[in-house]
Amino acid sequence: MQRLLPIASLLALALFAAACTTAGNTAPGTPVIDRIRERGEIRVGMMGDYPPLNVHDSENRNIGLEPDLAEALAATLGVKLVIVSKPFAELLPTLERGEVDAVMSGVTMTPARNMDVAFAGPYFISGKALLTRSKVVAGYDAPNELDSPDFTLSVLAGTTSQTFAANAMPKAKVVATATYEEAVAMVVDGRANAMLADYPACVTALLANPGQGLQSLVAPFTFEPIGIALPPEDPLFVNLVQNYLKSLEGTGLLDQLRAKWFEDPAWLRDIAGDVLH
Repeated sequence: MQRLLPIASLLALALFAAACTTAGNTAPGTPVIDRIRERGEIRVGMMGDYPPLNVHDSENRNIGLEPDLAEALAATLGVKLVIVSKPFAELLPTLERGEVDAVMSGVTMTPARNMDVAFAGPYFISGKALLTRSKVVAGYDAPNELDSPDFTLSVLAGTTSQTFAANAMPKAKVVATATYEEAVAMVVDGRANAMLADYPACVTALLANPGQGLQSLVAPFTFEPIGIALPPEDPLFVNLVQNYLKSLEGTGLLDQLRAKWFEDPAWLRDIAGDVLH
């Protein structure tokens, strides 16, 4: 199903695109902008496995907040969008080799990454959060409130959430599961007081399990700004993408897209099989 952007926002984007096109006709070329123009497409790296930021639907199309942002960026530039699906660990190396023009895939804007690539954003704030059936637990605002041998946490094995739990809550009982479904089921069945995971995973579990009394933290335990990773050798392109995000923020479209993917479960109908694994 094709998702249409609000008319007011499309008009705002069209005006911004016209401004970019006009500037591009008179300004000197830049490495990334030139190759995008020559191809007539912008290539965006994405994992396609991190709902509701990005996920493949039943027809193997990329849907989510980030595909919508990438589509709007392509429209702003007046080119076609090509999404290049890669495992997360391969995305930034692909960007550094020039095989993609940008990466949008839940990439946290860390200082270490920023030494190798540029960032525009953030367009979303993530972090370690809890999924629970307890209103009391959902109101916790510090990890030490969970640090008790009487508290059981489910986590996905091998993730940074498992490491975070071991370091921040060493006294708690931490059960590592093979899938998110198992971790969520432990909370639903009462075998765990909460699941610790990145905020998008908690939101997806909430949307996918209505009627189970699940809730999540209002604010995550950690602050993880998510941004668009860009080639560092083209400051004009970085500036353009940053201004594009500001345009989306100013028109209210970014808030609408966040609500669409993080508050409305309608997108789950387009997914085949489990969305959490």
